[in-house]
Amino acid sequence: MNFQTYIEAATRVDLARYRKGDACPDLLISESGTLTVDYAPFDHIEPSAELVIVGLTPGRTQAANAMETFAGERRKGTPVNVALERAKRSASFSGAMRANLLAMLDEIGVPALFGRLHADEFFSDTQARVHFTSALRYPVYIDGKNYSGSPDPMRHPMLMRMIETHLAEEARALSQAIWVPLGRHAEAALLHLADRGHLDKKKILAGLPHPSGANAERIAYFLGRKSRERLSAKTNAVSIDAAKAKLAGQIGALSASTVSTTRE
Repeated sequence: MNFQTYIEAATRVDLARYRKGDACPDLLISESGTLTVDYAPFDHIEPSAELVIVGLTPGRTQAANAMETFAGERRKGTPVNVALERAKRSASFSGAMRANLLAMLDEIGVPALFGRLHADEFFSDTQARVHFTSALRYPVYIDGKNYSGSPDPMRHPMLMRMIETHLAEEARALSQAIWVPLGRHAEAALLHLADRGHLDKKKILAGLPHPSGANAERIAYFLGRKSRERLSAKTNAVSIDAAKAKLAGQIGALSASTVSTTRE
């Protein structure tokens, strides 16, 4: 991967056409059958991050937004590393998804691990404490459309290489952070890296409901805002209770470990 070539291409891309789904050969990193991987400026790693949010892969809109910010910053003369940082932040998730995630992190006690009262303190504008990334760092498309996990990234050689190179690099750089996978594919990728020694499995908070609005009922039950008897047949209360109990135990063990280390 010729980083400089892709950096230059990201400042020249016709974003109107890209947003519509037109291919941009200059951004193409790799392809396999109907799967393609494009470059987008998601290279920045937040060195002071205490929390890492991991999705599956950037979508086309997210990628285009990042390139738009990056190109604008470069036109202003912003250094590449700063432009990459700003591009990454501009494309990070917000709104209802963020609010749902923060509420669940508060519910299981994650902020206390870092001496904080509430999870929204991780998102302070004065200091970057959150790193946003994806199991597949760069946008993956299938037949030009957003990729949603099929074929399984853990069973596809090209996609596995992305996990074992880019995501592994981030895991090593942020080994002290708490990792929060959003969805089963992100969770599987992190557990795979833990099995290979790149990440501490105890710091992967597997089992949180995905913060998407489509998961509203599961989130409400997880947060105690909806009782079991009011749940629809689509929501499995037993599995949510088990996941929440496991996460609470995990947070308790991490907290005890932190106290022990501090006393030493």
